[in-house]
Amino acid sequence: MPSSRHRNTRDVLSARPLAVAAGTPVISSAGGTEPNLIATLRDGGLPVGTDAREFRTEAEFFLRVGEALSEGLRLSMEYPQPAGPDERSVKSAELVGYLNNKASISTFVDPRFQARRQVVATGELADATPSEKSWVLKAATNAAHGASLDVYLHRAGDLVTLPAFTDVLTEVVVEEYLSIHRNWGVQLYVAADGQARLLAVTDQRVDADGVYAGGRFGLVVPLPADLLTECLAIAQRAADVGYRGMCSLDCAQTHDGRLVMLDLNFRITSGSVPLLALHTVRHDALDRPSESTKLTTTAPIAALLAALRPALRRGGLLVTGGHDTRRTDHPVKLTTLHLIVFGDDPVDVTTRRAALETMYNH
Repeated sequence: MPSSRHRNTRDVLSARPLAVAAGTPVISSAGGTEPNLIATLRDGGLPVGTDAREFRTEAEFFLRVGEALSEGLRLSMEYPQPAGPDERSVKSAELVGYLNNKASISTFVDPRFQARRQVVATGELADATPSEKSWVLKAATNAAHGASLDVYLHRAGDLVTLPAFTDVLTEVVVEEYLSIHRNWGVQLYVAADGQARLLAVTDQRVDADGVYAGGRFGLVVPLPADLLTECLAIAQRAADVGYRGMCSLDCAQTHDGRLVMLDLNFRITSGSVPLLALHTVRHDALDRPSESTKLTTTAPIAALLAALRPALRRGGLLVTGGHDTRRTDHPVKLTTLHLIVFGDDPVDVTTRRAALETMYNH
């Protein structure tokens, strides 16, 4: 997929690991290195990256990559990028693309945990996506594509408005629409020794349309043992073909009791960094109620942080990352801020998180 279609997404995602990078060099969009944001992250006690290689344009991104390679550094890609020879990468672009392709899930998941799905050519979508039935549409591509643009949910009887990715892809995945009772994010990692290990299990919050809206950490309903075993096995299967790094597996229990794997995300995700942040600065909060959220506004990030300063001083709130497109060449002026709300009372945590979203998302 042409990179220009999702520049803002790439920029935001590149900045996400900065909050927990410490001394590890990170090639990051300048949108995530705004001085007020970096200061806020450090004030929260996070091990913010001390070696951020900034880029503001597409050309600067490839320049930073070239500089890193010339220094003898190895690259770890969260999304497939034409960044250099495979031997200089922790994981190849081909492998990262294949693992994150929504059409590849059947390769790694035991059939008893698979939802019913089919790969469909975009030219044949009309027959596979009738308006009178419910279904889910996902992008099928090895290329880097936009987060939140790769899932489209259709309820029976609604007007079908196909998402933008159907205009640029040749194949998509059409999946059954499930009635979900519980929705988990299983956070795992594969270290240099090639062994898959569990970090934590989180609850996934979804909005009224069923789209991911954040995670719940602590006091999570336990994952059924056979589903947890399968999650570890999936991560190990990926490890055995060369994957190294973090991954998040989205899985669910339906109202009729089925256990289903929904998505395999072999990259740092919206659930990974909040979990690492809590583990680093508020380890005691891991077993207490906490919820992650994202604020999106047209105001500059400095103004948003200034407005949040009283809430940050009161405690129970941690900024884990952000991005302001004003520091890049992107034409749309947009600020994104990632936070965790935590405390002792789950009702209070939810109330404070919802209040932040109501006040600042616009």
